[in-house]
Amino acid sequence: MQNTCYHCGSINKNNSYSALVLQELRYFCCPGCQAVAEAIVQNGLENYYSFRSELAAKAADNDSDILQSLRLFDEKSISDEFVYQDKQGSEIQLSIAGINCAACGWLIEKQLSQLSGIKKVGANVMAKRLVVIWDNQQLKLSQILQKIQQIGYAAKPFQAEQHEALHQLENKTLLKRLGLAGLMTMQVMMLNLGVFFDLFGHIDSETKHYFSWVSLILSSPVAFYSAMGFYLSAFKALKAGSVNMDVPISFALICIYISGCYATLTHSGQTYFESLCMFVFLLLISRFLEQSARFKATQVSSNLLNHMPTMATLLINGEHQVVLAKTLLVGQQVLVKAGQVIPIDGKVVQGIVQVNESMLTGEFELATKHPQDKVYAGTINQVGTLVVEVSHELKFSLANQINQLQHAALMAKPKIAMLADRVAQYFVLFVLITAALTFTAWYFIDADKAFWVAISVLIATCPCALGLATPVSLTCVIANLNKQGVLLKRADVLEQLNNIDWVGLDKTGTLTEGHFALQELRNLSQLTNSEILKIAASLEQYSSHPIASVFKQHPELVEVEHAQELIAQGIVGNINGIEYRIGSNRLMNLDIPADLQEFSVYLANEDTLLAAFKLSDTLRKDAEELITYCKPRHIALLSGDTPLAVKSLADSLHIPHWHAQLDPQQKLDIIIQAQNAGHKVLMVGDGINDAPVLAQADVSITLDMSTDLAKSSADVILLENNLHKIPILFALARKTQRNIKQNMSWAIGYNMLILPLAVFGVLSPLTAVIGMSLSSLLVVLNASRLLRN
Repeated sequence: MQNTCYHCGSINKNNSYSALVLQELRYFCCPGCQAVAEAIVQNGLENYYSFRSELAAKAADNDSDILQSLRLFDEKSISDEFVYQDKQGSEIQLSIAGINCAACGWLIEKQLSQLSGIKKVGANVMAKRLVVIWDNQQLKLSQILQKIQQIGYAAKPFQAEQHEALHQLENKTLLKRLGLAGLMTMQVMMLNLGVFFDLFGHIDSETKHYFSWVSLILSSPVAFYSAMGFYLSAFKALKAGSVNMDVPISFALICIYISGCYATLTHSGQTYFESLCMFVFLLLISRFLEQSARFKATQVSSNLLNHMPTMATLLINGEHQVVLAKTLLVGQQVLVKAGQVIPIDGKVVQGIVQVNESMLTGEFELATKHPQDKVYAGTINQVGTLVVEVSHELKFSLANQINQLQHAALMAKPKIAMLADRVAQYFVLFVLITAALTFTAWYFIDADKAFWVAISVLIATCPCALGLATPVSLTCVIANLNKQGVLLKRADVLEQLNNIDWVGLDKTGTLTEGHFALQELRNLSQLTNSEILKIAASLEQYSSHPIASVFKQHPELVEVEHAQELIAQGIVGNINGIEYRIGSNRLMNLDIPADLQEFSVYLANEDTLLAAFKLSDTLRKDAEELITYCKPRHIALLSGDTPLAVKSLADSLHIPHWHAQLDPQQKLDIIIQAQNAGHKVLMVGDGINDAPVLAQADVSITLDMSTDLAKSSADVILLENNLHKIPILFALARKTQRNIKQNMSWAIGYNMLILPLAVFGVLSPLTAVIGMSLSSLLVVLNASRLLRN
């Protein structure tokens, strides 16, 4: 009979509830825990109880009440706030309470995978988050949450404040273990250093033995509590038939403690309790710094969500009504006064204001917003009052998209990180084998020293630094880039940027501002200029190209039927039964007179060219700086504009290679041709007409943060439309590569240097502890330099 619940560890008074688990009868405190255990066994997942490192949370008793509350998440008004729809199906991020170890993640993934309709499920144990993609025609969200509930975990849609609370709880536990180890290390070191260096004068054997007992007592909490995480991690790895870096660490700690206990009890041999305490203390410092660095990398996007206001002032027929920001719908208007946070993504319909967008772009200079300009949720209206028309619901806001994409980038592993993981795993085996051979050799040389020399080998050569070399560097640089308004969709972009030798640049909206002005109108018809502009504006309202902004300001519009946008060509539509076309010369199917070849946009009806428009655009002030920076590489200007306009821009920026009047397919062909010639291609485009090219390039960058980030084909998104961020990205990519090489060189070099010293008995366990721990600390501190600009 057992006194505690086998599932949750609660006091079990009467043993009324039982179930057969792992071929033994187990007892539970309540029917809820019993039901959870039975569900786990029935689904063939009882190995969870073998692998778990911590007890589960107590299960709820009343299943009907739970099911009723979970069904609320099936309500469209509630689920729409958290569930994202894409071509794969419905997707949600869940916060999981009670997930403590890798076994918990494995159990949840296996349990959900058995549900019909689940397409993909992935657990991030460190972040205590779960991503689920499912077919909502076959499966309801409440069924997913209920399945998780059945095995003893509480799942709720992810929210930034919950993520912060989970991190704080994990941090608190680690700090407790670290604090205890630090306190005991000071006490044990004080006693033993006094003995080693004869600081207390001549000490008789009885006093030394007394000090050994004190050291044993002080070291025991460190060995059994502070170091528990290492033991559990090593145990899980061995149970799974593999090894990790905690295996040699745990073996060394256990051996040091047991040998110290033996030496103390028998009054023989040497104790190294100070080595044990310092080893655990320094290891926990390394883990704490690593965890802090990783959290900083996710803190940027979490801070964005924390800054999102919960309330908004809705305008209804001139009256003000305070509502929840998440209930705002597209087309509604909200009032934002000076000093308030803008609650939703939208466009300005009234007011000229200055907005602080630093939380998105990293730039602290205020941005002036006029009517029709875009504003974003979470930014701060500093000066003036404005009315904003909602363009996206809150869950589709730019800040929410940044959070999703950043999470995906941190989950991706570049090749060098995967290589380091494989090398570290093999090196662990090498360390264990070397320690065994060292012990055997020293047993015949000097049996008294064999054990401690082998322990020194285990400690000194543990590849902790090698395992930290890449992940800490990557998380730090991603945090730095996010702070500067550069969003990565793939972490391996930093690796590929260092190999770029061919750069493709779009013209409109990339090298130029994309703010067009009508320079000249050439009217070739009997219509008045006003009628020509009215037709043009009516057609261009259906265009997504920046050029359309020139015509959209026209006050009078006419109805257009069957309007169709042809990418990189223009708009076709019927007005009063007549088909009109506006766009580039490729759309006209008419001969363009020689004197109109330099015009950018043409208007025609079914068989007649009606007008030509010459537009002017402003060159970005940092375009020349970018071209100068990229000069060692092959640079090509790829544009759909007229040859005259493209050549003029290319000459002004000294770009030797340019291509004009290209459609998306022709741009794609040029990129593929460059790749087939062995080049690594970077493409910089506006994210609208360049989607195929951005997807094909080895690395792609877009400057247009107004597009849907999640659907963008680009690998890198500049949240502020400034080209000077691209040299910064290249510079940080080089620094990251150099930083990782430094870390790996140090980790491998240290192990190659320290291994002979340890094998030949030069190092004591204490020296080995200090060397290994300082090696890991150096890697973390070196990687942390990437957090600075």
